Amino acid sequence: MNKPAAAPEENTATRQKLPRTVVVLGLVSFFNDFASDIVIPLIPILLATVLAAGPVALGFIEGVADAVASLLKLWSGRHSDVMSGRRKKLAVAGYTLSNIARPLLGLAGSWPMILVLRSIDRVGKGLRSAPRDALVADATPPAMRGYAFGFHRALDNAGAVAGSLVAAAALAWAGMSLTEVILWSAVPGFVAVLLLGAGVKEERQGEAAAVHAPVVLPPLRWSVLSLPMRQYLLVLMLFTFARASETFILLLGHQLGVGVVELLLLWSALNLAKAATSTWGGQLADSWGRGALMLIGWATFSISFLLLGTVTDSIGLWTVSIFYGLCAGMSEGAERAIISDYAEPRERGTAFGWYHLMVGIAAIPAGLLFGSIWQFQSAEMAFFFAGGLAAIAALLLRFWAWPVRKLDEADK
Repeated sequence: MNKPAAAPEENTATRQKLPRTVVVLGLVSFFNDFASDIVIPLIPILLATVLAAGPVALGFIEGVADAVASLLKLWSGRHSDVMSGRRKKLAVAGYTLSNIARPLLGLAGSWPMILVLRSIDRVGKGLRSAPRDALVADATPPAMRGYAFGFHRALDNAGAVAGSLVAAAALAWAGMSLTEVILWSAVPGFVAVLLLGAGVKEERQGEAAAVHAPVVLPPLRWSVLSLPMRQYLLVLMLFTFARASETFILLLGHQLGVGVVELLLLWSALNLAKAATSTWGGQLADSWGRGALMLIGWATFSISFLLLGTVTDSIGLWTVSIFYGLCAGMSEGAERAIISDYAEPRERGTAFGWYHLMVGIAAIPAGLLFGSIWQFQSAEMAFFFAGGLAAIAALLLRFWAWPVRKLDEADK
């Protein structure tokens, strides 16, 4: 199916200023990921050194962490729709829970305790993700949603850069232990919570009506979703089986003998590469079409993971990781903007809930499968498998689930 030509007003929209709500939510994600990425790149190192756990444990932890809150993500998105789009309280609760649990990882004495705390962290993510994404879509004109989600992902990735650099500096120059560094992650985390609480103002129209008459939504069933959205979500779920946690890149570096500080710098460079292309990629998605950017992102993901399977030294790891980051960043905004294209305005929270659910329920088997292939075969085989599966998902996207933008009348 050929990509429809962009309307002139779409190109104009990408040059307009983003709504204040989108900017503030971007800053919230910056500080939250600042806190998160002080901690996350240290988890595989903590497991491999202090706790003597292998890639299967890492795959299980990361898989459960991404999937444990999957149903909660659907519930929170749906609940924000039932509450007539009152989404902020759920987002605040989610960010608060994550930023209480995450610093406690520094005190964990075993990998099961890390599993529990990462799961609680992800319950917080489950509460906030769909309502937050719906808030971005609610506040943004349809023609610039790729730009808005790309901007949001850019600040998210920039926070990851800041967090990993601070962690590297603290370990290299401040003489802190892993535990102390992780505990200090609480500071930027609660800046994110305060910024969300004070900086995001929800629209209040319709609130009085909502008090007297409950919002009536279609049944929460898979069959109620449009056929194009179901096809897209199924292909996205398959791609998630290939999209192994990026922490495995750090584990590969550790296996190659790369030091802890250099691994943190690598993590920072990877996220800087994603941040550098996220906003631009979102703008391209608005003008070229969401599907084109998704196809580029998935195809280059496949190439990147196939190349990671051939890496034998630090230089190769840096080169492929930065290439991966540059390409991955370009498609991040499009992935979420497609969901807002398919969703009715009053059901955006539910639509993003389905999106996060489908990605989440694939995460446990994906992490376990990747980690098991690594442990019982080799790291090379694990990356080759993921790269091949991503290529299949890209082909299915192009020839079976190509996204066609269809805006609701209320959004035009």
